Amino acid sequence: MASFGHGTRRHPRSRSRTWSRNGPDRATLGVIGVTCAVAGFFVLGIILGPVAIVCGWLSMGRTWAGSRPVTALVALVLGAIDTLLAVIWLAGAGTPGSGMF
Repeated sequence: MASFGHGTRRHPRSRSRTWSRNGPDRATLGVIGVTCAVAGFFVLGIILGPVAIVCGWLSMGRTWAGSRPVTALVALVLGAIDTLLAVIWLAGAGTPGSGMF
């Protein structure tokens, strides 16, 4: 029925939403990043640290400019610390129990 004056050009998609909303939003990514960063201090830091960094970066909107959500910044910083500690531990400089007994 588009040829009888009911075309789709008069009412395009909403201007406020021009992307698909299938994935998690920024707040959810921030919470996931913080959770991965905290869990990474206890188990699998070499995996969960970079995951926290990626989630924090995506939650920030992939930019350093503008206002940053606190959870995104916390996820990014804790993920970086977690990854650094895991790399040091894997390198052998900070093996668990090296200073004990």
